[in-house]
Amino acid sequence: MRAAVLEAYGEPLRIESIPRPDPDAHGVVVDVEACGVCRSDWHSWMGHGEWADDQVPIGQVLGHEPAGVVADVGERVETLAPGDRVAVPFNLGDGSCSQCVSGHGNVCEDGYALGFKEAAPGAFAEAVHVPHADYNAVSLPDDVGFEEMAALGCRYVTAFHALAHRVDVDAGDWVAVHGCGGLGLAAVQVASALGAGVVAVDVRDDPLAFAVDVGATETVDASDTDDVPGAIETLTDGGAHVSIDALGRAETCRNSVESLRSRGDHVQLGLTTDAERGEVSLPIDAMTRWDVSFHGSRGMPPTRYDELLRTLEAGRLDPGALVSNRVALEDVSDRLAAMTEYDTSGIEVVTEF
Repeated sequence: MRAAVLEAYGEPLRIESIPRPDPDAHGVVVDVEACGVCRSDWHSWMGHGEWADDQVPIGQVLGHEPAGVVADVGERVETLAPGDRVAVPFNLGDGSCSQCVSGHGNVCEDGYALGFKEAAPGAFAEAVHVPHADYNAVSLPDDVGFEEMAALGCRYVTAFHALAHRVDVDAGDWVAVHGCGGLGLAAVQVASALGAGVVAVDVRDDPLAFAVDVGATETVDASDTDDVPGAIETLTDGGAHVSIDALGRAETCRNSVESLRSRGDHVQLGLTTDAERGEVSLPIDAMTRWDVSFHGSRGMPPTRYDELLRTLEAGRLDPGALVSNRVALEDVSDRLAAMTEYDTSGIEVVTEF
């Protein structure tokens, strides 16, 4: 089968023919119909993560936002059959550790991340293997398309888990979103769907306009002010109740924390680059004084995908509205390179394999 393989960090992915996977006894093989192209793929492609023992190995098949059709089923799989339409979470659990059985499979003690670990080749390929499929594979409702689900990818599930589960956003809260790439725009739309007012922050006109289209109440052009937290405090009459860094730069992380009102919640979604190497200076004394909380969030437990899908079916979320480009497997390297210069907008999806 054809797949896009990481040959060298920052260099074009090699499109090559590799063996089609066979399912483990507990796994299934999914024919990929669509797969999102995410900034996390860019981090992998650039070789980031060494400082957190999370660098993707050379030779990895990238891609972690697939949707498709079950083709082959392992002998111990009970809930899936060939022809079933599924999405595949990128944070794969084994379904049996203490985290999985308590509803926190996104941080499985023995799990691994699709497309990021050698044991879990990714979905920039014609087919992908899903281990522990009864736990991990998510059945798609009939009216949810593959492209739409690929757009949900890790962006919407991460944003939804962050806002609905980690900080429990309430209607009427103010949510600030720093960085309006695909993840940030998903956070804008999710926060709006949960009834919050949203301040979108970016340095580019197009993403800010996109943010308004998907639910932002206010915008801040960070290239046009020296005081992003002050601008947000003014717009929200006291600061955000929840603030998200969806980019992962030191500046956006600090601005996010400083945008909060007393007892506010910061949520870190963006991963850092080699400029920060996983370390960001924060105003700890002020955070302590004003009872500010700092949360990390990554992915969502497979057992809670039904909440997101119900929100989608109810028409409160529209990931298809963020799809800005449909590309072929051969185009992925160019789209990753475009992310280096922040020259993308919305969500791009591979639909030709």
